[in-house]
Amino acid sequence: MSTGLIILLVVIVALVVVAALVTMLIGHRSGGGPGLRRRFGPEYERTVAAHDGDTRAAERELNERVERHGDLRERPLAREERDRYAARWASVQEHFVESPRQAVAEADRLLGEVAQVRGYPDGGRYEEQLAALSVHHADHVDGYRRVHRMARAAGAGGTDAGTEEMRSALVGAHELFDELTGVGGASTSGRHRAA
Repeated sequence: MSTGLIILLVVIVALVVVAALVTMLIGHRSGGGPGLRRRFGPEYERTVAAHDGDTRAAERELNERVERHGDLRERPLAREERDRYAARWASVQEHFVESPRQAVAEADRLLGEVAQVRGYPDGGRYEEQLAALSVHHADHVDGYRRVHRMARAAGAGGTDAGTEEMRSALVGAHELFDELTGVGGASTSGRHRAA
């Protein structure tokens, strides 16, 4: 084998190695695949399903959420605020027995308000608020999503949701409420997953 051929093979191998490293670095930097799946948990699967199984489109959406809201810093709640919100949530639970639909609507408004006070986009921009919450509280946004959907359906003249479905949504929303307020021993800063 000539020296020129050996040098050519070494250069080709080096280029292949560099290309592989660049590809891995770009893939890692974009936060796709396992990193997004770990960070978003059930929200990852929901987003893939919303994109009809198109993983790339779902990961693109989740990466955009992280870029828009990943640096958001939650404002801590004062003890008085936490106590006031805890009392309001207790009232929601009490109202559920008499009027499940009204309680679900109250829970929806309360979660939107607490999220806004903590520094998330205001509840009037629900989709943006939910996207931001999903970046920092991915394990618990589905309860809020379900409560919001039921509250909107009830406000539009009715909902097909039964009492048990509303109760289940309220329980899921309560988990997000606990994380946002620190009531019930949950962290006031949320659980941030490593990407």
